Order: sequence, then structure tokens, then C-alpha cells
Amino acid sequence: MTEIADTTGVSESAVRAAHEFRVVFSRLRRRMRESYDPGDLTPSQTSVLSRLDKDGEASVSDLAAAERVRHQSVAATVSVLEERALVSRRQDPSDGRRQLVFVTDSGHAFLEDRRRAGEGWLTRALEDQCTESERRTLLEAAAILDRVVRS
Repeated sequence: MTEIADTTGVSESAVRAAHEFRVVFSRLRRRMRESYDPGDLTPSQTSVLSRLDKDGEASVSDLAAAERVRHQSVAATVSVLEERALVSRRQDPSDGRRQLVFVTDSGHAFLEDRRRAGEGWLTRALEDQCTESERRTLLEAAAILDRVVRS
């Protein structure tokens, strides 16, 4: 269930900034995805692979909880990623009945290629479309957003 934020007593500039950033980040994410070959991965497969890369190995049950989807859905997703040699499984050393899923070297390389392509496109766009002063402003805005996200 999605929570709806209460914006009572919040400044108009905060409401507008939240809206604008959400819209711009959605567009940015789409444009960055267009900059690389998706390698025939679905968004859910990409999400699971990225989560494992970021958070480390996990059981299918843990992944299902983190992704907020059914266990069966994640199990099917992991199977496809395993067939593509992007992830592998090993027994949990603390519980031999469980298996842990982890990203393989091929999976890390796949994700790194995607990141490099997206950042390459964005670097070129920032160089071509923005002034040095605008790029400094973006760096300042990124630092502010990072502080907000970490709070």
C-alpha cells in the first residue's frame, strides 16, 4: 500500500521542488536506460541484479521481501539471471537449508557496462548542454539531495 504524504503546512516551494525532481529523475532514468543495450533483461530482472550488486548476497525470500513481490516471482527472476550466468547460488553457511544468491563476475561486468554507458551519455550531455556554472550548480544540488536522502 502506498502512503500519501501529508503536505499540510509545507511551503509551496517544497511541494513544487518535490514534484519537479520526481518528474526530472523519471525522465533522466529513462534517457539513461536508452543509452545502453538492455541485454534482454526485464525491469524486474535488472532490479534484482542491481539489488544483489548493491546489498550483497541474499536468499530468494529476502529478495522477495526487499522487492515487495511474491517469492515465486523472484524465484523465476533469479532462475533467468542464473541461466544467463549473471547470478549464482551457494548454500548459506549459517543455515544449510537455505541458498544465497550472489552476482557473478559476468553479472558485475554487465552492470558496470550499463553504468558506464549511462554515465557516458550523461557526461556528454552535460558537456554539450550546460555551462561550467550550471554544472557547478548541479553538483551543489546533488550534494543537497544526497543530504536529504540520507536524513
